Amino acid sequence: MPRIVKNREDLRRLVNLVNAPANGLTLCSGSLGADSCNNVEALVREFGSMGRIHFGHLRNVKVEPDGSFCETAHRSCDGSLDMAAIVKAYHDIGFEGYVRPDHGRMIWGESGKPGYGLYDRALGAVYLNGLWEAISKYSPACRVG
Repeated sequence: MPRIVKNREDLRRLVNLVNAPANGLTLCSGSLGADSCNNVEALVREFGSMGRIHFGHLRNVKVEPDGSFCETAHRSCDGSLDMAAIVKAYHDIGFEGYVRPDHGRMIWGESGKPGYGLYDRALGAVYLNGLWEAISKYSPACRVG
């Protein structure tokens, strides 16, 4: 589907429309990661270091050679995005805002509103928290000794 804000240039134009800290982004790894030309980790580092990411949506997607994509489980090995690198980018810039596992597939016989599977979102939250803890614990600045 056509998108208005789809890459670094569009994001930069958006934050420069009103050059103020209150003008920020909900950075969605799934939406931006659906285009293999976008480096989501680099986008987090660039716009996050400017203080312009106010909310992070974290989702992995599998991008096919023809450019089509589908949402997958959050783990890096399940899609085309390196979720560990993306979470590390948020950690490295000192992000203190909110993040959440974006969307959720219907799994384990669950039914409901498409895109809002409870079990998949819960698994995503646990995975992302685990990544954050591991990155925090083993980052050079956090090591004791």
